[in-house]
Amino acid sequence: MTPRAYYSAAREDAAEKNRLRIVAAAGKLLRAKGASGFSLDAVARKAHVTRLTVYNQFGSRRRLLEAVFDDHAARGGLGRLPQAVSAPDPREGLRQVVEIFCDFWSLDHEAMTGLQGMGGADAEFAAAIAARNERRRRILGVLLTRLAEQGGIDVVAVMELRDVLFAVTSLAFFAELARNGEAAKAAAHVKSLAAQVIDQARPKPLRLF
Repeated sequence: MTPRAYYSAAREDAAEKNRLRIVAAAGKLLRAKGASGFSLDAVARKAHVTRLTVYNQFGSRRRLLEAVFDDHAARGGLGRLPQAVSAPDPREGLRQVVEIFCDFWSLDHEAMTGLQGMGGADAEFAAAIAARNERRRRILGVLLTRLAEQGGIDVVAVMELRDVLFAVTSLAFFAELARNGEAAKAAAHVKSLAAQVIDQARPKPLRLF
């Protein structure tokens, strides 16, 4: 007879609470210290657990960083993106995408800047961050292609417009506008700029004379 695997609901619950505490501590550490102060030891001290507990939960610094990013994404509302992509009106979908990322960066752009800054010291993690950012570029491209198919913008402008909107909705751009803690103003500027960029790409009327 194969022995039945031991299961303890209390142990599972304690492990999950530790995981949540570690992720929260890691986010706070990034916000306070940036990339230079981030390590498994530092996170363990911040979370009031042992380094072994952190390692057992995540296995590596990269996996812990990705967990922080995923937690931030969930709290920042990135789960709304599929609904935006599937919006019947692609222009409305684009508006929603811009709004979603403004909300996302507004949640805690200092911590996210620290998180993305880790890529400079960790090539593998930099690749993971770049892949996440490219998802945003692809989403913008899908919606702009649909808008072009409906005659809302010139077809030849899709790729260039995608890259412009990708830059405008980036964390780096947002963080520059949000200096001194003015995230609300930064979000308003990003939304206004994105709307202007899209409007300027409308097909020009044909002039016969």
